[in-house]
Amino acid sequence: MTEARSRGHEVTPVGRKPGTALRTGDATNVEDVAALSEGQDVLISATRPAPGSGPELVAAAKALLAGTKCRLLLVGGAASLRVPGGGILSDTPDFPAEIREIALACNEQLAVCRSASEVDWTYLSPPASLEPGTRTGSYRVGADDLLVDANGLSSISMEDFAVALVDEAERPRHRRTRFTVGY
Repeated sequence: MTEARSRGHEVTPVGRKPGTALRTGDATNVEDVAALSEGQDVLISATRPAPGSGPELVAAAKALLAGTKCRLLLVGGAASLRVPGGGILSDTPDFPAEIREIALACNEQLAVCRSASEVDWTYLSPPASLEPGTRTGSYRVGADDLLVDANGLSSISMEDFAVALVDEAERPRHRRTRFTVGY
């Protein structure tokens, strides 16, 4: 929200619980999604269910795709990105077991998006590491491959991830596809 507001955009935050945001809604409810997206230019969704509730992420993707009345920019996961040597990140031997459930749900979330042919959607996968840091305004863009730097690290600050997200909202370059960013 901070990045979008700093660029002069009007942002309408939506939360699950009353009092946590300007408006209240359920991303898994098609009617809520339709009502909340009415009159908006773009709906940015970065929902994450509680641990053990991975299927909720897929239900939200389906409802968002069915109910959105504007462009949909969905923040997903990195687990489905291809890694050097073949395969995807979630299938690597060192993939953390504690995030496996949400990672697999993100993979299914992307599959749901890819099956939606009538919706103007974009899916943004973060790199392997997304943590608070410094806003530099610089990042690299990729498609389906995990971006790594010269040291083999796949990362971006949350601040620069927000820059990439708002850049895509302002100037769509990845319609009906997934892209990723990193340093």
